[in-house]
Amino acid sequence: MTAIELPEIELTGPVTAAKPCALHPQAMCPAFGALRVLARIDGAHPVMATDIGCNYGLTFVTHFYGSRKSLLTHQLGTSELMQGDVVEGTRAAIEMAAQEPGCELIPVISLCVAETAGLPEEMLPTRVGNAEVVLVRVPAYAIYSHPETKDVALSTVLARLGEQDGPRADKTVVILGEVFPADPLAIDHLLRRMGVEQTIVLPGRNVGDLRRAGRVGAVAPLHPFYNRTITLFRSWRIPVVGGAPVGISGTYAWIKSLGEMLHLDPVLVNQIAEAERAAAQAVADHQPIEGTVLVTGYEGTELAYARLLIEAGADVPYVSTSIGQDPLVLPDELWLRRHGVRDIIYRKTLEHDVAALDAFKPDFVLGTTPFCNIAKDRGIPALYFTNQLAARPFFLSGGMAATAGFVRNAIAGGARAQWMLDFFAE
Repeated sequence: MTAIELPEIELTGPVTAAKPCALHPQAMCPAFGALRVLARIDGAHPVMATDIGCNYGLTFVTHFYGSRKSLLTHQLGTSELMQGDVVEGTRAAIEMAAQEPGCELIPVISLCVAETAGLPEEMLPTRVGNAEVVLVRVPAYAIYSHPETKDVALSTVLARLGEQDGPRADKTVVILGEVFPADPLAIDHLLRRMGVEQTIVLPGRNVGDLRRAGRVGAVAPLHPFYNRTITLFRSWRIPVVGGAPVGISGTYAWIKSLGEMLHLDPVLVNQIAEAERAAAQAVADHQPIEGTVLVTGYEGTELAYARLLIEAGADVPYVSTSIGQDPLVLPDELWLRRHGVRDIIYRKTLEHDVAALDAFKPDFVLGTTPFCNIAKDRGIPALYFTNQLAARPFFLSGGMAATAGFVRNAIAGGARAQWMLDFFAE
């Protein structure tokens, strides 16, 4: 199954962005997402095929996010690239990676440097010792956001390792998405009460999970940007449940859909779905959000967060994300438009977000660091989406409680932010 090409959405609200500035980056190097996923697999020792500049920057960021392992690469400066020994140097790095204790997987990450982007796969080994060697092409210039390179990395490795032989584990579900650590545990607990026997979380740390993923009963994508991975699962005739267990209506619909897909006891599934819906509604009733919120970012989950905040009482006129339009995003988009969101921007820029700040005068902003800084300069409470909101539980009723309470408290600090602005302006 191939992705459906959707038309561009015209803006219906008052947001008119200035021409994007070419002097500041709109996002970090997208290759970071792929590297993050691959470096965290136990028994995987990534090899990078790129130049010194890319290697330095991506190694720094990867260690910052806790991979706890070295990234191997051949020294590729101007001299080495001109001499044409990219393949030989990469093969030498692969041989070194294979000597690492417990090495089972060597992802060779080819970036968008001209001399390495065309690395010939047929000239690389497919296996060295006990380790599978998989070439992962990450042309960062052609992939706009780092979440989407997670999809590239995961789908490439799965296509190689996913095992099709053997019986299907019909009551095993793949939970697809890199999420807050408590969320998969909560989802697993709920699904086991419904009759699911096991869950596999991808991207994950276990090579064995990658192998077993080819024989599961269903796939549940928690994030809407794993297009290539989902296409792969569908080619394996593994059904995919739409949506995600977010908020009140989203959680209820997701539980019912998954239960029907796996042919679980409908009475039991309905009881659990009703109980979760009631618990999420109780959260919204107990700690409602009052105020206007802009939800912006590059994680790819912004539409789902906006949906939760609206159900909790917030006015969300504007949502922007770095990911592109896709059928997986469409249900949330349609729901948001029915519930008062005026503008939804895909492939956003900082200029889009600043224009929304001028147009909607929000009480609170979730966004990237540069955008949050602009909002704070105006006395508007703002928090970095990735390190503040995405670092908390999000799914099921427990995630709604954590998210709604956090945003509600942040909005309550608006008067203090204005006081500070006035104080330093004197």
